[in-house]
Amino acid sequence: MKLKSIGFKVITATDGSSAVSTARQEKPNIIVLDISFPPDVGSSGLQWDGFSIMEWMRRFKEVADIPVIIITSSDPAKYKERALAAGAVGFFQKPIDHEEFLATIQKVLR
Repeated sequence: MKLKSIGFKVITATDGSSAVSTARQEKPNIIVLDISFPPDVGSSGLQWDGFSIMEWMRRFKEVADIPVIIITSSDPAKYKERALAAGAVGFFQKPIDHEEFLATIQKVLR
């Protein structure tokens, strides 16, 4: 809501498979991705999380280079290094410092 309120177009997805397909269809300038996703009830049988979504997106040329910022409510010590090693350009723990978050987005989009 904060990004929308300052003029960003925000597209959302509610599960892993729709996150990948939405990114491929919409080709956003940046992706903000939570580590935790609800279990996917689709026919794929995949257990989606932010890491598997990043891995799948790297397989598709049209979205492979879109910068990803990871957010999580989990312990950052458990995920931050892994997220950055997987290619995330930023990592934020909830509750997010909105000023720092926006500064990271603006830096990445420049």
